[in-house]
Amino acid sequence: MSIADTGDLHNHHDHDALDHTHDPFEPVPPAVVPPKETLAAAGEILRALAAPVRIAIVLQLHQSQRCVHELVGALGVTQPLISQHLRVLKAAGVVRGERHGREVLYRLADDHLAHIVVDAVAHAEEG
Repeated sequence: MSIADTGDLHNHHDHDALDHTHDPFEPVPPAVVPPKETLAAAGEILRALAAPVRIAIVLQLHQSQRCVHELVGALGVTQPLISQHLRVLKAAGVVRGERHGREVLYRLADDHLAHIVVDAVAHAEEG
């Protein structure tokens, strides 16, 4: 039976995902905690994303794969700085580089990370 069929969101077992309020006298089951290794890996990814230039790089790569000189032009920062930030993002598994002739084209490893950055930027813009 779906939520629409019942007409009552509070009878559905997944309502906690949308409703962050609860009766203070009703016990709340603990959240499922992933293994420590998974949490550590997630922390490394978030640390890699925790710089304005790296956020801007991810936003650029979310739109299209790019080489270093395209990122330099789009972001208005120096080539050594872009290369340094790309090394951090590569080490964290956020971006991948593929050589094409004399240039390396960078792209996001997957779209999950782009969604994190896009959502964080949208949240910051909301004030």
